[in-house]
Amino acid sequence: MTATATPPEILAFGEAMTLFVADAPGDLAEVEHFQRRIAGADTNVAIGLARLGFHVGWLSRVGDDAFGRYIRRTLEAEGLNCRHLARDPAHPTGLVFKERAEGGADPHVEYYRRGSAASRLAPDDAAAVDFASARHLHATGIPPAISASCRELSWHMLEHARRAGASISFDPNLRPGLWASEAEMCDTLNAMAGHADWVLPGLAEGRRLTGLETPHDIAGFYLDRGARAVIIKLGPEGSYYRGTLGGQEESLDVPGIAVREVVDTVGAGDGFAVGVVSALLDGRSPREALNRGNLIGALAVQVLGDMEGLPSRARLDELEASLPTPD
Repeated sequence: MTATATPPEILAFGEAMTLFVADAPGDLAEVEHFQRRIAGADTNVAIGLARLGFHVGWLSRVGDDAFGRYIRRTLEAEGLNCRHLARDPAHPTGLVFKERAEGGADPHVEYYRRGSAASRLAPDDAAAVDFASARHLHATGIPPAISASCRELSWHMLEHARRAGASISFDPNLRPGLWASEAEMCDTLNAMAGHADWVLPGLAEGRRLTGLETPHDIAGFYLDRGARAVIIKLGPEGSYYRGTLGGQEESLDVPGIAVREVVDTVGAGDGFAVGVVSALLDGRSPREALNRGNLIGALAVQVLGDMEGLPSRARLDELEASLPTPD
């Protein structure tokens, strides 16, 4: 376990929830038995980066309840620094229930997060964060959708990380049902993406946020707003890159990795983010970053659970060594 005395090099924040996954396929109303896990796009990425050996700090709130204790214990066991994970005695830990889908379909998910401890996050929760020691911040579009105070925290994290010179990755992770309007969602998330170095939308997300159609044009939208690179998830087809990480603008696409069976699609995009962010932090080329993103995304869909397929560094090294050498 990472010692909490050392400030983390990577910061992540958001809502972690206790997840209950149905033991058998079928309507949730008919399911009697569930497996307990944890859920949250932000925690998936934080755990994935910690498994690869990065010192990751997690900022959030959980309730003063059994589910909050379970989340803290699980995150600390994964090596996350939880010095900024607060216990809220007045509000509960959020819960989520997920059906067991078949045939590679997206599973139905039901959330119970209204009034959760994490929804009360605010800039004051980051008062003790040592941004000067942080190398990188990973942010998503979920916290700003949860509540007005969470949105203020998101801006606080982005602005302070940028001021401290840390690199920033931003995954829109659209949750349209949490926003008051489509316009508010698009305006807010596009503005936040403009504060990031690496923007990681899915193709459908990029189209919805920008009103543009092609990966090239969607990437250009964010490059014009200040991003250094835009990496677009294309699902089974792979991924697309356009940016200036090598000193001059280039664009490329990398085909996806075929899998024998899709067990659970939830967490695929988070696995992709783990791959891309870790590779760029390792100093890898954009092509190598896309290859790693595609690889870890493919691993994520082959297991039940949101983060169970995320590899250790040793396993990743073994898998990458078996891949064809990038051109």
